[in-house]
Amino acid sequence: MFNDVERRRLLLRRIMEEGGLAFVNSTKLAEAGDVREAEAALEMAWEQLHSGPWDEVVSTWRDAYALACLLVAEIRFRSGELQEALRVLDMGLIMGGSLLRRELDASMENIAAMSTTTVVDGFRNTNGWSLESLDTWNLAEVLQVLPRRSLACKVVEKQPCLSLESFTCDYFLRSYPVIISDCIDHWPARKKWKKSDYLKKIAGDRTVPVEVGKNYLSSDWKQELITFSQFLERTKSNISPSNITYLAQHPLFDQIKELRNDIMIPDYCYAGGGEIQSLNAWFGPTGTVTPLHHDPHHNIFAQVVGRKYVRLYPESASQDLYPHTEFMLRNSSQIDLDNFDAKEFPRTANLEFFDCILEEGELLYIPPKWWHYVRSLSTSFSVSFWWRATSDLTPVK
Repeated sequence: MFNDVERRRLLLRRIMEEGGLAFVNSTKLAEAGDVREAEAALEMAWEQLHSGPWDEVVSTWRDAYALACLLVAEIRFRSGELQEALRVLDMGLIMGGSLLRRELDASMENIAAMSTTTVVDGFRNTNGWSLESLDTWNLAEVLQVLPRRSLACKVVEKQPCLSLESFTCDYFLRSYPVIISDCIDHWPARKKWKKSDYLKKIAGDRTVPVEVGKNYLSSDWKQELITFSQFLERTKSNISPSNITYLAQHPLFDQIKELRNDIMIPDYCYAGGGEIQSLNAWFGPTGTVTPLHHDPHHNIFAQVVGRKYVRLYPESASQDLYPHTEFMLRNSSQIDLDNFDAKEFPRTANLEFFDCILEEGELLYIPPKWWHYVRSLSTSFSVSFWWRATSDLTPVK
């Protein structure tokens, strides 16, 4: 079930060089089936992952964590504890390094296949619900919750079935946003992701990281690790804004391959000799908010299920949007558009912007460094395709 022995040996040598003798000793006992030593190794690696800022964690310890997850999962699997094995492997995929990624994927595929055969029948007879059935749509009511001046400035252009050549010349090279419609209706996700039974069958027992609270700039914001089924139940109930739960900017499709098969990379992502950087999922109930910020890459944002309000400001407006000065938040604005204070941020009060309501089945192109604010107007499942242009193209002004 598990292989790549040489990779493990190389890793153990590197861990020894990092002072991880105790970890190496525990893994040797774990390989013989000692679950307590396997859990001990997992705990040692976990402590190293939390020894300082994430970007300063030595990559060897991320790989060590992945190895410990594999060892624990193997023992749990042999004991018939399939759900626990799935949970541990998911933690390895989420938190672990890349060295043993192939082993993690292979082990997950084997265990997930066995787990699915034991639970599919249970899902057939549940009272499944549709994501569409959770929401009603009333523009007048929506305007009451949107930021001031919404839909009263410049509307993002909308083009049906835009050719790659037209997209490149008229929007990509001009660094100009556009909505593209009628391009993803053939995706299996357009129908499948609306059904809770399907999502539970594919991912119900899988562990995913979620955000809880208003947004990542709020004092009440936190992160949790829960199963996808638990997340779906929270999405269905959507109790209060303070406990709103959002699966945000997570590489879900690297973790759960079956969902990756439901979507396709849009041709537009190859503009400028495009090189995909990441595919991220954004899934949550009505009212989730991504505060005003900008990203370094070209972005095709696919609205697969539901609808969202999006506001955009060009890169040229950056200084009038009061970026945070802290290094980790420099791409985020200090402005809370939902509670805008014109006295505190006077330069923003009459600043022009583009905005739109992104409908189900539409793509939105967001150029690099364009500031954007996003609010879910219904239960929403979106995918962002980030890519980097590799050819030397000069933007048209």
